Amino acid sequence: MPQMKTALTSLTLAAAFMLSGCDLLGLESPEKIAAVKEADGKAIGGACRHASRAIEDCYALNPKALRAAVFTGWREMDEYMRENKLEGITPQVAKGPAAGKGEAEAEEKPAVKEPAKAGSTKPTAVPAAAKPKA
Repeated sequence: MPQMKTALTSLTLAAAFMLSGCDLLGLESPEKIAAVKEADGKAIGGACRHASRAIEDCYALNPKALRAAVFTGWREMDEYMRENKLEGITPQVAKGPAAGKGEAEAEEKPAVKEPAKAGSTKPTAVPAAAKPKA
């Protein structure tokens, strides 16, 4: 019985030792998470500069990104583009989140006029733009 206990203890310790360096468990260290956030911020900043966006617009479009990392990526891309005489591209989406809200609300609630049923006595509403001003 004591041999079984020692074998089980040593097996448990060996398994814990081997799994301590394993990244497959989904347990990430704070250093790794910080490195990922830093890399994401640099990528966002570089993409913003390549899209000819101002750094302020980049901050507004990506509020969760680390500002220092975004600025570093923006600055590095700016230096790279100046050294290689590259021009930025024109962004294809709206510049701010406020510009997209009005369009999204308009798409969600389209003004659809239902046809009147035959024999219906209820008048249909006329849009405000079509009403004559008195």
